[in-house]
Amino acid sequence: MPGKYAVAVSLLFCIAALGRQAMVPVVHAGWNEAKAAYEKGDFTKAYEEFKALAEHGNADAQWDLGAMYHNGQGVPRDYVEAERWFRRAAEQGIAGAQYNLGLMYYGGTGVPQDYAEAVKWFSMAAERGVADAQYVLGVMYLDGIGVPVNLVQAHVCFNLAAAQGNLEAATGRDTVAGKMTAAQIAEAQRIAEEWKPKGKD
Repeated sequence: MPGKYAVAVSLLFCIAALGRQAMVPVVHAGWNEAKAAYEKGDFTKAYEEFKALAEHGNADAQWDLGAMYHNGQGVPRDYVEAERWFRRAAEQGIAGAQYNLGLMYYGGTGVPQDYAEAVKWFSMAAERGVADAQYVLGVMYLDGIGVPVNLVQAHVCFNLAAAQGNLEAATGRDTVAGKMTAAQIAEAQRIAEEWKPKGKD
């Protein structure tokens, strides 16, 4: 059963569902038009532009299209379609889409609830440095949701997220530290210090 941190996880889902932050610019015909339309609130035009790009394999557009289906922007809300487009982007390595898929499986939104599948997608996003994914993984390791309880791993995840300014993660790290031995804390700190985001030197 989810523990006391489940409410915080559901709040993260609401935040993630608002759409993604600007990422590295993608050079592709229609991308600037799609982003400009989205930022102006012209969701119908943004949807059309993103969909054309997404159907041609543009992973960032697939992520944006998933968010539009999830939020009902320019199209009726459709969690099944949101999952489909998030998955396409996630399979191409888009960390935010991996995080969104984790949230969908965690909450059973548009897919059957599956904590093990949520852990899989959160782990991929966390490896790429997504602080919210690191935080949620910390919760799951602390409470044994979809994984066996692992205090060292929970501490590592909370510590990594806290280092990026996640205040809830800092609280989680302090909470889990109170349940750990000095040796476990030292191990967790060593792992966190040696950690590097996937794909970065």
